[in-house]
Amino acid sequence: MTKQPDLLKVDWSAIPAPDDDGAAAHLPGARIQPVALPATDGSSVTLSSLPGRTVLFIYPRTGVPGQISLVDDWDMIPGARGCTPQTCSFRDLFTDLKTAGADAVFGLSTQSSAYQSEMATRLHLPFPVLSDESLELTRALNMPTMQVAGMTLLKRMALIIDDGRISHVFYPVFPPDRNAGDVLEWLKANPR
Repeated sequence: MTKQPDLLKVDWSAIPAPDDDGAAAHLPGARIQPVALPATDGSSVTLSSLPGRTVLFIYPRTGVPGQISLVDDWDMIPGARGCTPQTCSFRDLFTDLKTAGADAVFGLSTQSSAYQSEMATRLHLPFPVLSDESLELTRALNMPTMQVAGMTLLKRMALIIDDGRISHVFYPVFPPDRNAGDVLEWLKANPR
């Protein structure tokens, strides 16, 4: 196994882009199921009960700098690489997203809350990251997933949730570091 490269420096032209496989086509208009998810701030969040507009960005798995990659060909799995750049873009545009109408912003992966907490602290995130380690929300919404090294990982996307219902889906997302900017533009163009 190889060590993780610099998690923020990515030549996106060398990374395969994911195809729109239609796996998220059923999500616009869907009601979020009442699933309580542990958050990196120690709270429990039930997205279905949040009032207003929520931005939820979803990613497969963040790495830890200098640690071993999950699999040697991680970068060649379409849509796998870029979790840290995606997360950092939401961090960097957090205030702008809130100004544009997001009442709440969250990240989501199937990693444990303990694993996510290291990343949230290291990257100085101003928002909690939610864990669906049990795959309860993933299965309830039939969200797009991929199997890597015996693990079920979520495919990268972003959801706009208005009062517990999905209003818009960004899928597939590529390159990941532009996702927050795309979400920001959509929020500006679609005020509540």
